[in-house]
Amino acid sequence: MARLNVSTPPAIVVLGAGALDTARRIRARFPGSRVHGLAGRVSTEIAYEDFGAHLRDLHAAGTPIVALCSAGIVIRALAALLADPLLADKRAEPPVLAVAQDGSAVVPLLGGMTGVNVLAREIGAALDIAPAITTSGELRFGLCLLAPPDGYALADIERGKRFVSDLLAGETTRIEGRAPWLDDAALPRADDARLAVRITPLAANDEDSLVIHPRCVLAWIGDATPGDDIAERVRVALREQGLAPLALAALAAPVHHMSSESLADAARALDVPLRFCDTAPFDAGHAQDVSLQVRDAPIDVQSIGRARGTLTVIGLGPGSADLMTPAARRALAAAQDVLGYETYVRMAGPFRDDQRIHMTDNREELQRARHAFDLASDGRRVVVVSSGDPGVFAMAAAVLEALDEGRASHPAWSAVKLSIVPGVSASLATAARAGAPLGHDFCVLSLSDNLKPWSIIEKRIAHAGEADLVMAFYNPLSKARPWQFDRAIDIVRRHRDAATPVVLGRDIGRPGETLRVVTLGELKSEYVDMRTMVIVGSTTTRAVGDWVYTPRWYEPD
Repeated sequence: MARLNVSTPPAIVVLGAGALDTARRIRARFPGSRVHGLAGRVSTEIAYEDFGAHLRDLHAAGTPIVALCSAGIVIRALAALLADPLLADKRAEPPVLAVAQDGSAVVPLLGGMTGVNVLAREIGAALDIAPAITTSGELRFGLCLLAPPDGYALADIERGKRFVSDLLAGETTRIEGRAPWLDDAALPRADDARLAVRITPLAANDEDSLVIHPRCVLAWIGDATPGDDIAERVRVALREQGLAPLALAALAAPVHHMSSESLADAARALDVPLRFCDTAPFDAGHAQDVSLQVRDAPIDVQSIGRARGTLTVIGLGPGSADLMTPAARRALAAAQDVLGYETYVRMAGPFRDDQRIHMTDNREELQRARHAFDLASDGRRVVVVSSGDPGVFAMAAAVLEALDEGRASHPAWSAVKLSIVPGVSASLATAARAGAPLGHDFCVLSLSDNLKPWSIIEKRIAHAGEADLVMAFYNPLSKARPWQFDRAIDIVRRHRDAATPVVLGRDIGRPGETLRVVTLGELKSEYVDMRTMVIVGSTTTRAVGDWVYTPRWYEPD
């Protein structure tokens, strides 16, 4: 059986609890896969609000979809994507299958070129049923000729379709080159066949052949001048040796060019991985030239040098899965290492068996950031997690502080590709639950004096009160500083009357969340703790029924 050409674990999507047993049987077959369930109807690892929108998001992200519902529901959900370029290119679309909730049927719908039938057979094996495969070539030959395994690329899909059609019409074929995945295929073979399956790295223009290129060519880039069109230099080198671009497995370059945008652009343009080595992995001749090496078999890219490491700092949002951004989800799915405060790391899970988890105490931010840079410097994909938004009293600043302090002593850190992915902060989540208390100018303050003097906090509260800003207080009260919240509110009361609305949101976005609206005159320290977000209105903030908002206009008294 051909190997599945999809490295991303499938999303197993259910609508109700009746499908959970089947979903868990499928999940056990695919390490790293997760069960996605409709919020409010079923409890799963990942919750979604809208089935159609969720399926379309998964499809757009290239995630294989196993939907435990009728095929018609899936088709209607994806119908809006009919004009999507992914559906126009069979080689790009992710596999999509419908599975009966009781596990009695498996129906491949999309992704014939990306292994949907292989995925269907694996699910069928897990459920002990025969999948409903309808692809003629797959049924006749036992595999999809047009979907070679990883390490190989089909040269021409349209010519490939004609080739398969000829075989189905009674033609025979022969195999030229090494194609071990075809050894057990039920192909009609003949040594003198007009048609041939040709496995070659050479560019070919043969109407009678199904040409498949092994990805066995490695390109060494000795020089990466900014602005240089490296991709075109590689294409020229391939043409000069008669090699097909699809036979290219990877670009390799010296480590000191790791931050080169020209190289990154070339790798994207050529759609190949980019690796970095201390020295050329083969006799590359003149260091400034593009040098090519052709190997006898597909190249294991992971054995060539190392990748440019990435460090992505993400915000998980306030806690609920539906308030985590798709960008943060993608970063977590791609991560090899995940670092963070234990509570937040557990919120980000579950994780695959191949992902390494590093949990530390909440006060070890700089140590955590340094560790993250060290891991990324080794070429690993690293994610540092924060709750809320990573740039609001969280890990983004700590990571940049570590880089600022350590880049002279750790020059490799500067080559790490650093990204900051925003999240929904606690102040925004609380404000949304209450209405729009942050509808006009506002400020965000932390009442923790761990990293700044309390005198500075008092001064800033006073200035914010005088400026008539809405104030959102993080870390309002802890056992170590029980008096400070009352002191802060005493300062606020100098500038606000007792009727000013105050929003108290505790654990918003997490199980057991509570929201309470009181007046400034009613507010007491016993109403808050470290997990409470406190939003104090301005002089224009008002309550309308159960809602609180600050008008967009401003007319001072």
